[in-house]
Amino acid sequence: MGIQEYGVSKENFLKYISEQAKLRIDDYLLSAIEVAEEVHSGLKREDGFSSFLETHIWPVTIDVVKHYKLMNRNITSVEIASAILHDILEDNDRILDWYQTKSYGFEAYLHYRFGKRIYEIATQLKVRPMENYPGFNAEERELNRFQEYRDILTNAEYDIKTIKLSDRINNMRFIIDRTQLTAHAMFDKTKRYLRESEDFYLCYTMLPPKMPDYYRTLRKAYEELRSIYYRQIFKSD
Repeated sequence: MGIQEYGVSKENFLKYISEQAKLRIDDYLLSAIEVAEEVHSGLKREDGFSSFLETHIWPVTIDVVKHYKLMNRNITSVEIASAILHDILEDNDRILDWYQTKSYGFEAYLHYRFGKRIYEIATQLKVRPMENYPGFNAEERELNRFQEYRDILTNAEYDIKTIKLSDRINNMRFIIDRTQLTAHAMFDKTKRYLRESEDFYLCYTMLPPKMPDYYRTLRKAYEELRSIYYRQIFKSD
């Protein structure tokens, strides 16, 4: 049973961090989990019923831990909390609703509660809204946004690269695992993920510092997703 395919409960997530990462679940990690649950609670993925926490946040964090262990790199509560909070700045409307009484704003609150490092990681991983980019249509604006984001990732530190690749692979695997339920709804997203993999992400895994484990996993997801995409095209014809 793949953890990304069926999701991870909070109980099993904490068990994994404690037993596999060999880290004590301290107040720092519990605070990160609390904020992630507050912001993402009740949020469902594109199929309309899969928990965002159980099929994305917890699995992405586990994959980050697995990578660090595979590479024999030291991992601390900071890296794990960064993975837990990697999507924390994406849900702007909810954040503004829940933190509108905080005069200093949510980003300042994030910096205050978790420190500069996690704030910087969350900020660099955040994808800005399309309306911030020039272009005659949505496709041009999307391309300009991706080019800027690509430049940010190319110059990003190891922690950010690891989280982003785990995030992207998780999203691709979710589309693959839910093909029968979401083929139509996912078509445009599938097309974009394939294009971005070809244009950047596959090469990104091999830019220093090289991450061959992510290359193999991303390549497999890419090939499966491409097969699904072309089956959808031929079926529609």
